[in-house]
Amino acid sequence: MPQLASSSSNKKRLLSIDALRGFDMFWILGAEGVFAALYLITGWGFLTVFAEQMQHTSWHGFTAYDLIFPLFIFLSGVSIGLAAKPMSAYSPIQGKQKLRHAHKRLALLVLLGIVYNHGWGGGMPASIDEIRFASVLGRIGLAWYVAVMLVWYTSIRSQWWVAIGLLLGYWLIQTTVTLGSYGGGDFSANGAINAWFDQTLLPGITYQNTLIDPEGLLSNLGSIVNALAGVFVGRHLIKYQQQPKKLLSHLVGSALILLLLAYGWGVVLPINKTLWSSSFVLLTCGYSILLLALFYWIIDVLNITRWAWVFAVIGTNSIVAYLGTSLIDWKFSANSLFGGVITAMPTQFQPLAHIVAILLIQWLILYWLYSRKIFIKV
Repeated sequence: MPQLASSSSNKKRLLSIDALRGFDMFWILGAEGVFAALYLITGWGFLTVFAEQMQHTSWHGFTAYDLIFPLFIFLSGVSIGLAAKPMSAYSPIQGKQKLRHAHKRLALLVLLGIVYNHGWGGGMPASIDEIRFASVLGRIGLAWYVAVMLVWYTSIRSQWWVAIGLLLGYWLIQTTVTLGSYGGGDFSANGAINAWFDQTLLPGITYQNTLIDPEGLLSNLGSIVNALAGVFVGRHLIKYQQQPKKLLSHLVGSALILLLLAYGWGVVLPINKTLWSSSFVLLTCGYSILLLALFYWIIDVLNITRWAWVFAVIGTNSIVAYLGTSLIDWKFSANSLFGGVITAMPTQFQPLAHIVAILLIQWLILYWLYSRKIFIKV
């Protein structure tokens, strides 16, 4: 992770970003089931609302769980905004090294994404036609790659125009372009223009053999904007690092404007995670900035930092944490270590205890890496 400077206040800001990334990852390590488990213990009806928020929307709409993926992309953009400079600012040797790293990072994330897709017990298919190439890590890699290339080779004004152009262009493609029986303003799971791209141009299979892959080809246009939004915010963090209250007001204000635009646009352009619609982009950028403002306010302004390291332990090795959810059977590990204790508990407490055991094992492994300053990055 880049550092803004060597001062203690800037290190805390770095902690706020790591903590937010860790908070984001926390919910996919197994914590998404905690509200349903608490409902079994308490019977409090409002917990079912929170439990529903920990599930993806079936199609149109938005839940808190839908924010996890775009928030991660946004934070990757923040890291670019904090550290990257125009390529002209680097020496020729540095420039070649950075380009080589960017190419390798993209390729490795695509490869790891494929491994993750097939790491749930079935293994990689023998036939190339049965491999799912589109992935969460692949999308993160592509969004980061395009954003960093724009930062290296284009002006700040051009980057803004690219972001606006992608949002409007993607919207126009979905509403006006017709290919075969797809498109022309159809935003259904069986008729959106995205289906034509995924069925015609995407190699291998789609997620659960659906017509539209959630990480399909066309929807990458929207996710690039999430990364660029992070770039813009990262630059703002640097510009106003000595004016925290002003920075905080700018973050909250811009987030509220994005949310208003998103919900307004959502009247004619459905907010949809699978399509990664332009209204979904604005909505997730707005909520991502609000969360960053909250973590910034608590950690940097109020100077309440002791709790943050719990999430920073996860955030500093987020790739390891994410791959582990696919490649390691944490439920088996939890049962092997704590199964006897869990089964001795009252029945209604067992689901929550099982979730806590899974989270504890993963966190302790990540803490072991963190305490030894082992940070595995791509």
